[in-house]
Amino acid sequence: MKMPKNFARYLRLAQGFIKGGRLPGLLLSVLRKRERAGSTMAAMGDTLKLLQGLCMAWWRGQYRAINPQALLAVVAALLYFVAPFDALPDWLPVLGFVDDLAVLTWVMQRWRDELTAY
Repeated sequence: MKMPKNFARYLRLAQGFIKGGRLPGLLLSVLRKRERAGSTMAAMGDTLKLLQGLCMAWWRGQYRAINPQALLAVVAALLYFVAPFDALPDWLPVLGFVDDLAVLTWVMQRWRDELTAY
């Protein structure tokens, strides 16, 4: 499976979030969006919790045994998720989350071994 369109842009943004210490703010934004969407995102709920947990554990220094590129992809996927205007704007009922689901699925498949190890 190839990288989703425009995902490279989010990888660059993720680098800035990690280096700039803005990861906790991003995780809070993910939590808020996930709560607002409720059952609309039931399919993404467990995936988002896993990725958020990984990022929080990394931020706290509790889990550092992750490939830096995998961490970057996870943060980029979370950034993509909170971005209101991505490939399909989130204000489109149900359709707005299809591209988010595709990105999250790609990250989960691409970095399966890293995420399973966590």
